[in-house]
Amino acid sequence: MAFDPEIKDALIEQVRRFVRERCVPAEADVAEADKVPDALVDEMKSLGLFGLAVPESYGGLGLDMETECLVGFELGWTSPAFRSAAGTNIGIGSQALVLFGTEAQKTEWLPKIATGETVTSFALTEPEAGSDAGGLKTRATKDGGYYVLHGSKRYITNANVADLFTVMARTNPDEPGGKGVSAFIVPRDTPGLTVGKPEKKMGQQGAQICDVNFDGARIPESARIGQEGEGFKVAMSVLDKGRLHISAVCTGMAERLISEMVNYAIERKQFGKAIMDHQLIQGLIADSQAEAYAARCMVIDAAKKRDAGENVTMLASCCKMFASEAVGRIADRAVQVFGGAGYVADYGIERFYRDARIFRLYEGTTQIQQIVIARELARAAKKGEF
Repeated sequence: MAFDPEIKDALIEQVRRFVRERCVPAEADVAEADKVPDALVDEMKSLGLFGLAVPESYGGLGLDMETECLVGFELGWTSPAFRSAAGTNIGIGSQALVLFGTEAQKTEWLPKIATGETVTSFALTEPEAGSDAGGLKTRATKDGGYYVLHGSKRYITNANVADLFTVMARTNPDEPGGKGVSAFIVPRDTPGLTVGKPEKKMGQQGAQICDVNFDGARIPESARIGQEGEGFKVAMSVLDKGRLHISAVCTGMAERLISEMVNYAIERKQFGKAIMDHQLIQGLIADSQAEAYAARCMVIDAAKKRDAGENVTMLASCCKMFASEAVGRIADRAVQVFGGAGYVADYGIERFYRDARIFRLYEGTTQIQQIVIARELARAAKKGEF
């Protein structure tokens, strides 16, 4: 649905002020403590950020994709840990329920997800199945009216605070690839489900990832999302939307870095003048602005097409690939513009440099996006559409 322009503008302005007045000043403390303060998480809940993508009928804001991306641009302006606190509720942790859940599942869980009372997590990646999602080995064995889960998931965002997991597991070991995979919702307190310790990471301090283990976790058949064997379809549909959201966040971070570069370059002097007056510095900044602008245009175009009901699988991968690669280049240029100051912690640029690196990995690596784009083009050509 299209949002009322006045409501949309008011929401974006509210998020912008929260990010710049409350989150930005707390960035260094969050990195040091490796935790987003509870008070700021509570403010995010009161702003409705946990329920951005949950339909209004279940207590969320029910944003269309375009508006969600506009919010994503604003959330990207600060450390990714803040966005990540609500990110799984906005995207991959909740959208399987939104898109494929039964009415009973939606009624039970979505209102609590929208308020942040329930934090969700998306458990797909495994020790031997990351990019190859169809190669997962976690099993869900039918036992009467129940399924019994065995296996392990790796690098699961928000697992340490999650109350509910969307889990992909193999229900038919005889079906190769994604055909034998099904999707389930599994509450954290399910006996046989355990969560490992948070991993030490290169960046994005304040956002946690952990292993999730299933040792005979027994769940009712009613916990399955969609039909048996539809798990891969569920996962890919969720990732299409998630990739647009992440692309928006990457773009927001790129714009923050450009702002930092420009303001520093105006003040910093070398050879008797501001470094902004040196053409080689101008080139670094101009290249960054052009890429950020291109990313923003791509994201908005793809979001509008999704809102119009078009298949955006290829476009979402284009956005994810371009925006995540671009923000990595822009973060590198920011360190170069800041020089030695960019390499030390005081200015925060080195932190953004580390934070940006993960964007090229999660929700599908750049190489996976390339495969998706080429595959979709080939399909279109075979249909005479390209």
